[in-house]
Amino acid sequence: MARRAGLVASPAPVSTEPPSPEVAGGAGSGGGLRLLVERREAAIFVVAVALFLYFTFATSAFISYANFVTLTQFLAPIAVIGAGEALLLTAAEVDLSAGTSFIFFPFVAYFLWANAGLPIGLAIVISLIAAACFGAINGLLTVMLDLPSFVTTLGTLFALDGIMLLTSNGVQDTFSLSGTGGSILGNYSWSEVLWALFLVAGMFVLFHRTRFGLHIVATGGNQLGAAEAGVAVRRVKVWTFVLCSVVSAFAGIIDAVRITTLDPGNDGTLEMFYAVAAAVIGGTALTGGRGTVIGAGIGAIVLGVLYDGLNIQGVSAFYFELVLGVAILLAMAANVQLRRVAMRRWRVVR
Repeated sequence: MARRAGLVASPAPVSTEPPSPEVAGGAGSGGGLRLLVERREAAIFVVAVALFLYFTFATSAFISYANFVTLTQFLAPIAVIGAGEALLLTAAEVDLSAGTSFIFFPFVAYFLWANAGLPIGLAIVISLIAAACFGAINGLLTVMLDLPSFVTTLGTLFALDGIMLLTSNGVQDTFSLSGTGGSILGNYSWSEVLWALFLVAGMFVLFHRTRFGLHIVATGGNQLGAAEAGVAVRRVKVWTFVLCSVVSAFAGIIDAVRITTLDPGNDGTLEMFYAVAAAVIGGTALTGGRGTVIGAGIGAIVLGVLYDGLNIQGVSAFYFELVLGVAILLAMAANVQLRRVAMRRWRVVR
């Protein structure tokens, strides 16, 4: 798809993005500011390290093996969904139904395996294909009907949740796998975080090292200009919805195998909001055109360390919600200010 939607050689559009800080800032510019403008995840990385060090010295229980396992199991699905949301946000879209995909499609895999008698591998593949179709529906409704993705995915969120409740009758199921397959898919203590590392790394390569990733940035930064340059902006958006839905579904399957429980009473909205928060805190702009997959992963680490560290210290979980809200506001303010700094430096060079 990326080859067919390639940029035409001419006429080349005038870029509305500032050049790299090395060009804009020159040799005498401040290295710290240049790093923050160029690598938007740099600031949140410093915050993550500072939080880790604080809780390490504040309580010895934080650096225990058992707590590390708990911490990684909490942040792994947030990192995966957050990376998918980072791609969509960069394309100036959002998927509010990603959390419901995280909960619903493990039900599909379980039904195909436990009730239809399919091998677990085939059941998972079919459920991921179903997730891809669901993502395509989100994307097509958004681009063909010219609907805001917020509205589209809010509607499909409730629709998918209703289907889940009707088909399950609101009854929990036990998704228990044994043997090597079970260990690979979530029973092993570190399997979930290993899958998260693999998926986030894959999305990083897709976003930062392929033409499709370049088209995502172009679509979110200037949709009209990207279309005039030959980018199939509608196709890019639809495939980005598909990718977000698939990785969310797979993360849900791994998490369901780990906890051995499928709960239709959970609609996944909390996981979705944490994932969007991780992407925004990590440096992805809600306005589109600027995103970072690694930043979403680091943002998930920050949320996980905060949540886990405050719990160990016996602090009320309510404080976590307060800190999360403030962090989102600060992250958005920082994104806007860094953008203004970059544009000012670009105008000086011009």
